[in-house]
Amino acid sequence: MDVGQMQRQWLDYTRSLFIEGFLDNQFLQLQQLQDENNPEFVVEVVSLFFEDSERILKDLTFALDQQGVDFKKVDAHVHQLKGSSSSVGAQRVKNACIAFRNFCEEQNVEACLRCLQQVKQEYCLVKNKLETLFRLEQQIVAAGGSIPMMELSF
Repeated sequence: MDVGQMQRQWLDYTRSLFIEGFLDNQFLQLQQLQDENNPEFVVEVVSLFFEDSERILKDLTFALDQQGVDFKKVDAHVHQLKGSSSSVGAQRVKNACIAFRNFCEEQNVEACLRCLQQVKQEYCLVKNKLETLFRLEQQIVAAGGSIPMMELSF
């Protein structure tokens, strides 16, 4: 596959991530902060998001597994995950966290456990999608090309 085809594939794939709601404009803003002086900026920020999210999801699983669930602690973890997912543009994770926080407020353990599964699923999906996107970028650069700028109009 030539560079032009890979760039078109990257654009189509990226566009699909926005159309399907995995990413929002915050991700575009991250991309705009990346330049030749810091070509790995987005990958580095998203990698930190992955590390934080996995720690938070583990903490949430533990917190909801306790006899007397501390809903303030659960809510604090969900709030943190909502903020970090929002900062990288992981829209579906952020939206799942919003619903999760409502059930924390109600102190509904069963609903919180369902929301935890939903958040984990959305996190895994966006992680896989972003890892695929970053692999495409590596292939483009390895072939001597540059990553096209996204201009979304749909």
